[in-house]
Amino acid sequence: MINNNSFALALAKLKEKAPLVHNITNYVSVNDVANVLLAIGASPVMSHSPQDTQDLLAVVKAVGGALVLNIGTLDTEQVKNMLFAGARANELAVPIVLDPVGAGATKFRTETALKLIKEIKIDLVRGNMSEIKALIGLAGQTKGVDSVADESDGKVVAVQASKLLGTNVAITGATDYICNGKELVKINNGVKYLAKVTGTGCMTTALIAAFLTLAEPIEAASYGICAMGLAGELAYENLGDAGIGTFRTKIFDKIEQLNDQIINSRGKISYEKC
Repeated sequence: MINNNSFALALAKLKEKAPLVHNITNYVSVNDVANVLLAIGASPVMSHSPQDTQDLLAVVKAVGGALVLNIGTLDTEQVKNMLFAGARANELAVPIVLDPVGAGATKFRTETALKLIKEIKIDLVRGNMSEIKALIGLAGQTKGVDSVADESDGKVVAVQASKLLGTNVAITGATDYICNGKELVKINNGVKYLAKVTGTGCMTTALIAAFLTLAEPIEAASYGICAMGLAGELAYENLGDAGIGTFRTKIFDKIEQLNDQIINSRGKISYEKC
């Protein structure tokens, strides 16, 4: 069962394991992604170099780590490296999380995300509503890398996307939905102010990858998403007269300070069969 207690237990295991997460990610949020992984208790490695990939993934495999593919700042060389890294990770049974940043905004982004899903075994795709809708051919509107889609049908889209894409899917928004085609988790933590900080979605994807080293994809997504939601709530409550810069910094503080008491008293995780 996926609930607050299982989340708290997974967090304790994560801190003990300190899993290695290899990130092929975008240069907008790369520093924040590395820092949020450190804050949760994981070990980040940030490399786009194809010369690094084979050796790094061997190390990731040896220590039971995970791989993040994030298409936020795409170019053709990065796509080639992602395809190579994904294939190598599949050979080594290293779990992969894909963040299809901006899918639906441009043809290049949408086609790249779909190519990665088709050619690589992706363990979980995490995106906002617009991105996930774009991947399954539903009408949606993307502004930059931000979602402006209606989230009222989140459950339906999550179930449909999981089945059509053939993998686990997490949709983050005001309410978060995670589905593996048979089970659905809904999370109601977080604050709107999180959307004012660029990279919170990328950070959430990295947190999911850290939990994926010790849990099934639907569990890992639930814990990573809930962690960011709780951190956002706590950071906002302690903001006072400060603004977005302080809020961003406090996210890292609150991720690091997550504990059993916070999770069990504030986590809003619900589970059901599809």
